Amino acid sequence: MLIDVTLPQLGESVTEGTISKWLVHEGDIVNKDQPIVSVATDKADSDLPAPAAGRVAKLLAAEGQVVPVKAVIAQIDEGAASAPTLSVSPGPPASIPAPPQPAAAPAGAARPAALGAIATPTVRRAALQHDVDLASVQGTGERGRVTRDDVLRAAVGDQVAADGDHAQVAPASQQPQPPPPREARAPAPQPSRAQQIAQLVGEGGGFVPPVPGVGYGAFKVPAYRPAQGDKVVPFTRRRRITADHMVYSKFASPHVVTVAEVDLHRASALRDAHKERYKAEGMSLTMLAFVVVATARALRETPSLNARVLDDAYVVFGDINIGVAVDSPDGLVVPVVRRADELGVRGIVRAIDDLAKRAKNAKITIDDLNGATFSVSNPGLKGNLFGGAIINQPNVGVLRMGEIQKRVVVVESPDHEDHIAIHPVMYMALSYDHRVVDGVAANAFLWRVTEILEKAEFEV
Repeated sequence: MLIDVTLPQLGESVTEGTISKWLVHEGDIVNKDQPIVSVATDKADSDLPAPAAGRVAKLLAAEGQVVPVKAVIAQIDEGAASAPTLSVSPGPPASIPAPPQPAAAPAGAARPAALGAIATPTVRRAALQHDVDLASVQGTGERGRVTRDDVLRAAVGDQVAADGDHAQVAPASQQPQPPPPREARAPAPQPSRAQQIAQLVGEGGGFVPPVPGVGYGAFKVPAYRPAQGDKVVPFTRRRRITADHMVYSKFASPHVVTVAEVDLHRASALRDAHKERYKAEGMSLTMLAFVVVATARALRETPSLNARVLDDAYVVFGDINIGVAVDSPDGLVVPVVRRADELGVRGIVRAIDDLAKRAKNAKITIDDLNGATFSVSNPGLKGNLFGGAIINQPNVGVLRMGEIQKRVVVVESPDHEDHIAIHPVMYMALSYDHRVVDGVAANAFLWRVTEILEKAEFEV
């Protein structure tokens, strides 16, 4: 019996994936749950397991091909598990043709529906966000590939055309002659939420968003001229995704940053008293763990920071899932500590250690990266005084730790006398989305995080 292998939903908002590499050939015998293909998405890379044991009957997608979620990419003959293996070395199937390339077509000719535009998942997502039909976009990339700049140019062109179509018509008495006839055209698409905001900012449609690498209004980005000693570093897929994410976040969310000074005298003393015990157990008791615990508690008391924005509403989440920014071979990733308010210091330490080690070894999965409701960023030992981080969409807030330095502070004694002391101090910066988070709530949240850290009443 033939069993279909379909592309699963690899995380929220993921609608398609790219076949990176087939790990089997047609005719190979596979076991159930054996990895058979590597798939790349906008979130991360994943190896998909075989749904059943048997012989690989057909591979229906080529390496490099973009396929939608739920599409059948292979078939396994479940009744042929005992047949001899035809090949043993993994690699791309020789029988699968290369992804089809767009052939030259007469102007106005429709692209066949089965072919579609050649574009990456990131570009396809940008097209959806800007209501751009990829089939109508002329690609300027290699072999006709549609780039993100192509989509943005098309979006700006559609918006200008739509504005022209909806221009106010003067009374007949004020019109010296009728306008020349215009060619029939399809109705302009309904503007997206981002385009509607752009119209409002531009007082009725005069605003044209800047296009990265192209320019804004009369300003044009100068062309790059190579010089001796220059080194051109191509974007990796992870860097491209990160760049797109950051640009989108700054455009979509009105960022506000507020900063607090935290006296870590008691928290540092508590850490020093227990870090060797944790080290003996193979874990690292860091200040990041205390900050995540304090953040989780403060979010439970100030739930408006534990939210996301929808089109005409916002959601306050019941669970508190904190994304912790960690480094990986492919760049920064933000795996998630789930239900962080239920874990305590030891549970948080164990979760962060596990995520950091797997990120370092490139073992982070799609599930690890999904579902954050708030984020914490730690620049590490070589950090700086403080900095405003960009919000990790679709969160409405991110807390960035600063460098811990010894400073002179004023300490009030029990007899209400002030004394000068030298304590470890850290600045924390909260970036929040002013669409749904007001200053009162943001300040109350940051004040509460500071209070929890300064009291250091943690069970370790």
